[in-house]
Amino acid sequence: MNAKQIVTLGLKVTVLAIIMVLCLMVATTVSGVSASAFGDADGPAEQANAEALPAEAGASFLSLLGVSLVEAAVLAAIILRSRGWGWKLVGAIFLAFYGLNTVVAQIESLIFLPGRLPPGTIPQLFAMGAILAGLFSPLAVLILGKMRREPTPQAPNVRQSLPPGEWAWKLAVIAVAYVTLYFAFGYFVAWKVPEVRAFYGGTDPGSFFAQMAWIASTTPWLFLVQALRAMLWVGFSLPVIHMHKGRPWEIAVTVGLLFAVWMIQLAWPNPFMPEAVARAHLVETVSSNLIFGCLVGWLLSQRHASARARIEYAEGLS
Repeated sequence: MNAKQIVTLGLKVTVLAIIMVLCLMVATTVSGVSASAFGDADGPAEQANAEALPAEAGASFLSLLGVSLVEAAVLAAIILRSRGWGWKLVGAIFLAFYGLNTVVAQIESLIFLPGRLPPGTIPQLFAMGAILAGLFSPLAVLILGKMRREPTPQAPNVRQSLPPGEWAWKLAVIAVAYVTLYFAFGYFVAWKVPEVRAFYGGTDPGSFFAQMAWIASTTPWLFLVQALRAMLWVGFSLPVIHMHKGRPWEIAVTVGLLFAVWMIQLAWPNPFMPEAVARAHLVETVSSNLIFGCLVGWLLSQRHASARARIEYAEGLS
């Protein structure tokens, strides 16, 4: 890639980031998230701080634009390195965008924040995410020139069919890895922050294993929920993995970034949690999701079954 191509790509990513911000504005307005999440703008507290609003709004917009720029860059890299094209690629991007940015995240809101959000906020967040992904995905594929099939021939895609036994053990490894990363990073990174414990009304029992014992005794279903969330991470990213042209290491990095990038939204001020809590969750989720995504991408981008198992599986398909 020469300098001209790099500049052109940079401009396209910048345009995509601006489009993402505009799509978000439309999505928040149509879904009603703006009004329900941020409250009544005519209240006395808001009127008292009216003079500070322009500066805060400007800083918030710059933060939003920065977050959108990073997200657009990751999605652009996925689109450009995909063997897919047209509406099939649009569908894969929509599934990854909506599924990972909204569905997986809002399951956490349903578990931990139902009483802290205004009534109806969570359904509105689901609607907002669908509108945002639905508007942005086709525009991104179109702007990056992937609505039409590439003229160069594509190599056969060997990722479409893993033997059932290999699927079974890989999904089991993925589930165990996610549950382990989720609770380990949750305890050692987030739960060690006093503001986080105060926000959720909890205490530190003194060790990771004591924390796990407490969770097992009070909310044992949480382990199963997180294992099921691991399967959602896989399902929403699988089309991206299958369509990617790169080698396993490149796919691993790509999926790691795809899983982690949505978490940087916690750097953008939001009305749902204090800044210290959001920052703790930012470090926790970006790091753990990056590791988890790399593992998922590496496992599902290649076959690890024995040569004999591969031959038997291929004979069964013929």
